[in-house]
Amino acid sequence: MEDIKNIYKNTFNISDGDWDLFSSKLKKFNYKKRNKLVDVGEIENNLSFIEKGIVRFYIPKPENDITFGFGFEKSFISAYDSFLSRSPSRYVIETMTDSTLWTISYSDLQEVYEQSDIGNFIGRKTAEDLYLKKSNRELSLLSLTAEERYLQLFKERPDLFLKIPMKYIASYIGITPQALSRIRKRIS
Repeated sequence: MEDIKNIYKNTFNISDGDWDLFSSKLKKFNYKKRNKLVDVGEIENNLSFIEKGIVRFYIPKPENDITFGFGFEKSFISAYDSFLSRSPSRYVIETMTDSTLWTISYSDLQEVYEQSDIGNFIGRKTAEDLYLKKSNRELSLLSLTAEERYLQLFKERPDLFLKIPMKYIASYIGITPQALSRIRKRIS
């Protein structure tokens, strides 16, 4: 919880009273690897902060799932479209490693918005961070080759390649595992 507090203190200079209200709504959960946090058809009810672990966002398909995002330590995750619209999710969020998350429910977050001076800033910052992740991913898919996406990902997150199976990385950059293997051979 200290990581969240530090982010809010540094970003918003959150008062002790606002922090006490917000933190009183947070619940800590420990999950094993491959635990579904949200499944297709479920309404996302939580905004979560990853204290420890990695999660994967994917669309399940009969042949191969389509991975379109990852969440890492010290970041917020949510099926945010479902969270905001209160409609069923069209994708899965699943832990890839044993993970520790701090969550706040939709109703508790609405209460924080109403009762604190800082609540709307917290919501805006979370929405902005999630939007930037989505926007950067879309721009990458539209403007870079598969090899450029691979090299960019390797440059930005080299640790990723030690923690995530190559089949998920291939799906994330929009290619088959075989194509990723060819790229890796070509650039090595």
